Amino acid sequence: MYHFREYLPFYRRNMKVALPVMVTQAGQVIIQLADNIMVGHVGTTALAGVSFANALFMIGFFTLLGFSQGLTPLVGECIGRGDTRRTAALLRNSFLTNSAVFSVTGAAMAGIGLFMPFMGQDPDIIAPAQSYYFLNLLSLIPIVFFVTSKQFAEGIGNTSHAMWITMFTNMVNILLNWILIFGHLGAPRMGASGAALATLISRTLAASLFVLIIRKSAVYRPYTDFSGKWFDRTVQREIFSLSVPVALSCLLEVTAFNFASVMVGWMGKVQQAGHQIAYSLSQISFLIACGVGTAATIRVSHQYGARRYRETYMAGKASIHMSIVYMAVCAVIFVALDQVLPLAFTSDPEVIPVASRLLLIIAVYQFSDAVQLSSMSALRGLQDTRRPMLYAGISYYLVAIPAGYLMGIVLGMGPDGVWLGLMLGLTTAAVLFYTRFRNICRKLLG
Repeated sequence: MYHFREYLPFYRRNMKVALPVMVTQAGQVIIQLADNIMVGHVGTTALAGVSFANALFMIGFFTLLGFSQGLTPLVGECIGRGDTRRTAALLRNSFLTNSAVFSVTGAAMAGIGLFMPFMGQDPDIIAPAQSYYFLNLLSLIPIVFFVTSKQFAEGIGNTSHAMWITMFTNMVNILLNWILIFGHLGAPRMGASGAALATLISRTLAASLFVLIIRKSAVYRPYTDFSGKWFDRTVQREIFSLSVPVALSCLLEVTAFNFASVMVGWMGKVQQAGHQIAYSLSQISFLIACGVGTAATIRVSHQYGARRYRETYMAGKASIHMSIVYMAVCAVIFVALDQVLPLAFTSDPEVIPVASRLLLIIAVYQFSDAVQLSSMSALRGLQDTRRPMLYAGISYYLVAIPAGYLMGIVLGMGPDGVWLGLMLGLTTAAVLFYTRFRNICRKLLG
């Protein structure tokens, strides 16, 4: 048992790493949020179409992000040991590996997009959904370069470059949204397609800037030996052994949430639009909290690499404490402004009550989300990814989806029932991940 005073240095160190990542993560969600807000003012049909497209796109997108995250703890362990040569090898090989995985997954996602008309959605939303979806798929090309650079930078403990790049390109994205969605400054009025094109342009700019910084900045110079092997079987095996379970864990969680979007879509476009508003707002709290999770992975991996096991445990626990406090603040905001926040997306009097009720459910599950996110991130810092993948399967496929279908569809509770199922799944994940992290650290401590 450790006392509050003992945790204070860990809170400070974690926050120093977490704050830039939180800003970066907020920037990532702002792109999607800006799309939803601006498209929402085009009309309910356009908003529902973007919601459906995002439900499918995010399955592949977050799976790919999960795969790229396997690089961070590997680099972090090398930094903890002072192994510069292996760190450089990880950077080279991860660019190759991520490019191959993103290409194969992107091709599969393109095939899925062709089946949108056969997924039981309102026929009116298919055209805007497909135009938004396929333009978004093109952004996977710059994303692979951005996320590889970002995960490597975070592994060595530098989180500020991604923050500044994201802040700048977000301003570009929002300006382009205003021009392309609504047809300002002589541009054609493109609606949902304009939002996707703006996102593609801003992501291409972000990737170009980060690759340039990696090549030119003195911070990365010790690790940018690109003359070495780009396909090292040993390094590739290490990357895949850690990254594949992380990617599958993300896939399990994302498919649960996005299958929830599909289930709500069966209920009608009003329910779908209300669900998308609530989901967008919940993503803000979750993705910003991912900054604390990233800090957990970085700090735990550094301490673990240096074999400082007491500090490993305390760095992970400090991140869990910080996540709970942050998510509690978000819960209060969702409850206090449940009638106000949906107005940023729509003025439709049928959609607002749906979104408002869902925000109250989201407020309750913020605490489970905080614990499961930080505990899972700390486990990644320990390079423990296979058992958490199994736990994710249990939580989301044996609990969340069946419970959501039972309450939402069978018992007729509508979107509320679907989201209650998700809450049960997150709570199960929180218990399993935290228990696993605590047990591993106790073994390390003897």
